[in-house]
Formats: sequence, structure tokens, C-alpha cells
Amino acid sequence: MKIYTKTGDKGTTSLFTGRRVSKHHIRIESYGTIDELNSHLGLLRDQDMDPHAKQTLMLIQEKLFTVGSILATEPDKDNRLKIPRISNADIELLEQEMDQMNEKLPEMTHFILPGGHTTVSYCHIARTVCRRAERIIAFLHENEPVPETVLSYINRLSDYLFVLARKLSFDLKADEVKWIPEKLD
Repeated sequence: MKIYTKTGDKGTTSLFTGRRVSKHHIRIESYGTIDELNSHLGLLRDQDMDPHAKQTLMLIQEKLFTVGSILATEPDKDNRLKIPRISNADIELLEQEMDQMNEKLPEMTHFILPGGHTTVSYCHIARTVCRRAERIIAFLHENEPVPETVLSYINRLSDYLFVLARKLSFDLKADEVKWIPEKLD
């Protein structure tokens, strides 16, 4: 199988349904950003961390392929294709993971500056890419409906990545640097 098809040489690409759209179409931008997020999660998963976190990240990566396939399909055609769905159980899993991690973390009293350890920084980069994906998907949703579970999953995923960054800081004994704004006279 050849990787190159030459069908995109003029700046268009195909959705799952075969419809051709420009490569800068908001639908392409949305699932392209999910792909970027998935790559960052792969980099994060390659770091030294507990096996449960690695397993959860792999599960999330698989779910992001589901999100990408949903975003690559026009909403009026998705019933014709056998596309998996994001379920409430997928969202609840992220919530349960956050609750478990939060039980072991010190209370957060301030905003935290990203950083402290390379692994933590990779997690924060993934979180911000996730937030960008969420903004793009929300914009797409204003024009063409996106399943609410997809919007919720991506929103919850960015929260999960924030809590995971805090847990990684804790596990790696990295300092969490609080952001304390300057007092103005």
C-alpha cells in the first residue's frame, strides 16, 4: 500500500464520506489538532511514570482516534458509517481517574506555572493542545453539530491532563511553582 495518493496536491482532502474539502476546513483543523494532541500524549507516555498512568494514556489515545473519526464525518452521514462513539462511561472514567489522583495531592491554593520537570512540561503542553482542540471543536459545533459527548470528553480530558501534571510533579518530587501576581500600588 502506498502512503502517497497525490489526491491532496491541490490543497484538498477527503472526509470519511468521500466529500472533498479544503485542507484548512474547520473539520480538518479539528481532527488535525486531535491528531497533534495524540502525538503529544504518545511523547508523554514514553516518559518514566507509573504503569497505571501509561495504561490510561494509551486508552485515551485510542479514544482520540474515535474522536478523530467522528470529526472526520459529516453529522448527517455518520449513521451510515460504522463509527464508534464516545460514551458517558468514557467521560466518567476520566473523572474517576482525576478523583483518585486528587486524593493524594496537596490542596491547590494558587495557579501553577507549567514546568518543574520535563515530563510535567510535556503533560502541560498536551493539556494546552487539548484546550486548543476544544476551542476548534466548539467553533465547528457552532456550524455543524458535534456530539455533546465529544465536547464533554475533550473538556474533561484537559482537566485530566492538568491533574496528571500535578500528580507527575508530586511523584517526581518536582516543585510546583505558584503564580502569585504582583501587588499593584
